[in-house]
Amino acid sequence: MANPMARSFVQALATEEVVSPLRVVQMEGLVVLKIIKHCKEFSPALVTGQLLGLDVGSVLEVTNCFPFPIREEDEEIETDGANYQLEMMRCLREVNVDNNTVGWYQSTLLGSFQTVELIETFMNYQENIRRCVCIIYDPSRSNQGVLALKALKLSDSFMDLYRSNNFTGEKLREKNLAWVDIFEEIPIKVSNSALISAFMTDLETDSPVTQCDFDRLQLSTNPFVERNMEFLIECMEDLTGEQQKFQYYYRNLSRQQAQQQAWLQKRRAENVTRKAQGEEPLPEEDPSNPIFKPLPEPSRLDSFLITNQISNYCNQINGYALFSPEILSKTCGNLFSLQMEVPSPNEPPLKKMGKTNAGADGSLQDQNGIRGARLKNRGEPSDA
Repeated sequence: MANPMARSFVQALATEEVVSPLRVVQMEGLVVLKIIKHCKEFSPALVTGQLLGLDVGSVLEVTNCFPFPIREEDEEIETDGANYQLEMMRCLREVNVDNNTVGWYQSTLLGSFQTVELIETFMNYQENIRRCVCIIYDPSRSNQGVLALKALKLSDSFMDLYRSNNFTGEKLREKNLAWVDIFEEIPIKVSNSALISAFMTDLETDSPVTQCDFDRLQLSTNPFVERNMEFLIECMEDLTGEQQKFQYYYRNLSRQQAQQQAWLQKRRAENVTRKAQGEEPLPEEDPSNPIFKPLPEPSRLDSFLITNQISNYCNQINGYALFSPEILSKTCGNLFSLQMEVPSPNEPPLKKMGKTNAGADGSLQDQNGIRGARLKNRGEPSDA
C-alpha cells in the first residue's frame, strides 16, 4: 500500500501553482523617501536603484531599496555593478533586512521613460524574477506639487510577442495588441507602521489652513508646459520618421509585386510556346530570382513606444489644463495669437494696427520659420 504522505507530495509537485495577478504595489514610506531623496540629489541626471521586498499573493510589498552608484563610461560597469548589488544584499541580509529583489526604480524627465532599454531591462529581470515592477519617479513633476510616482510592468501578451521578436502588422493583428497594451500601471499604496503614523500625527500642527496657504501651491507651470510641448513636437517628428519607413517599405513591396506579375506573365507565355513545341513547362516560381526574395517589414515597436510617449505628454498637458486652466491659457496665449495672425497660403497677409507679424530681426515669420530651428533634417531613402 502506497504511503498517503508520499502520494500527496507527488500530487503537490504535479499540481501547477496558480499565480494570482498583481493588484497592488505596497511601498513603505521610508522607501518612498529614499527614492525621492536619491532622484532629487542627482537631478537632472537620471539615476536608478534596486527594490527589495516580498511577493505575497496579489500584493507586491516593497520594504527597502538602495541606489546604484553612478560610474564613468570607461569603468567596468557591468562587473562592478553586479558585485555591488551582491555585496549590498549580503550586508542587508546580515542585519535581517528583506533582501529579495522585486524590481528597480529609476528617475525620468517629464515622463520620458518609454524606451526600448526599459523593455530590455524588464525582460532581463523576468528571467530570474517571476513578478517584478519598475517604480518611475519624476522630480520635475514633483516640483509642481504632485507626487509623480508610478509602478509599471510589462503585459503578458507583449512579453510573449517580444520573445518572438516579430512586431509585424500581421502578428500584431493576430495577437490583438495595440500600443496601449505594452505597459500596465499598478496602483501604489504607501504603508507606514503604527509608530511612524503616531509620530507623524504628533508632528501635525493645529493651526488652520488659510486660502493664502493654498495660493502658495500654485507655482508657475509655464516652463513645465513649454518643455512638454517641446518634447511632444520632437516625438511627433520621430513618429513621422517611422511612418516614412513604412511608406518606403510598402512602396518597394508594391514595386516588387509588379515585377513578380510581369515575370509570371512572361513565364506563362514562354510555357505556352514550350507546350506547343512538346517541351516540359518551366516552373512558375524561381527562388533564386531576387524579385521573389521577401522584403523584411520594419518593426513596429519603435512607433508603438513613440505613440505611447505622445499619449503621456498629452495627458500631462491635459492634467495642467484641468488643474489650472488660467495658467495654461496664459502659457499658450502667444501660440494661439500666432495661429490667428499667420495667414493661410491662399490669403493675403493680414495687417493689424499698421504692423506686420515680424520677427526680432525685422523679417517676416511664418509657422515654418518659427519652428525651423527645432525641426530636424530628415532624409528619405531613395527608391533605388
